Amino acid sequence: MSFSKRLVGYGFAVAACAALLPAPAVRAQDAAGSDPVAEYRAMFGDDNPAELWLTRGKELWTSARGPRQLALATSCNLGLGVGVVKGAYAQLPRYFADTRRVQDLESRLLTCMVDGQGLERAALLQNRFGDGDRKSDLEALVAYVVEQSRGMPMRVPQARREERHAYQLGKAIFYYRAGTHDFACATCHSQPGKRIRLQQLPDLATVEGARAAYTTWPAYRVSQGEVRTMEWRLGDCFRQQRLPELLYDSEAAIALTMFLARNADGGVMAAPGLKR
Repeated sequence: MSFSKRLVGYGFAVAACAALLPAPAVRAQDAAGSDPVAEYRAMFGDDNPAELWLTRGKELWTSARGPRQLALATSCNLGLGVGVVKGAYAQLPRYFADTRRVQDLESRLLTCMVDGQGLERAALLQNRFGDGDRKSDLEALVAYVVEQSRGMPMRVPQARREERHAYQLGKAIFYYRAGTHDFACATCHSQPGKRIRLQQLPDLATVEGARAAYTTWPAYRVSQGEVRTMEWRLGDCFRQQRLPELLYDSEAAIALTMFLARNADGGVMAAPGLKR
């Protein structure tokens, strides 16, 4: 059995055992501030299966690819200069003059791969999220670039009008109630001490909550055996709210990312993290 499958099995076992606890025991755990999901994080210490994605992402970043046979390392500007990845994620999203829009890491990588390397946008989007043996180049690249900001403080720019607009739009979306359940992002993520089953829900409207959450994404999801990106995380939240699909590389997805990133400004990057 593979390492990732063993890890997935253990994660589900922790969840199942906690679900079988009587209500008083669960309440006692809550009162003590314990986190059953943290057990499998503690098992691995500094080890993280995301390292496999980091290795593949580095190879994708440095290899000449696409019809134009260009490497991202010699053609892609993530905001700090062509090829510079050290600290780049800690200063995203930001405005890019060549596209005349605010972009997060995923949308910027998509621009570099399509406009620079000449890869097909439709094919990249079709395989934007990996599944089992079908791995995503975008997820691997994101993991690699994000890891290059580990230990660095976030410095998300707001100097330009477009960046401030993205933040305000993201804030409006965060508090907007809609869908069959009349949910907003804020329904679950604007109060302290909330949780769904084993899942603790950070208060993303506060500096402390935003820093704790944002700086550990993207992350390896034990329950899925994959590295998942910020746009995946936001899209899954939309799904759980019963909202229409959040389109990848959309203004809404980037604006929400800007809102969370700016709220977490000053936090120290620790991603890729390890999540349930």
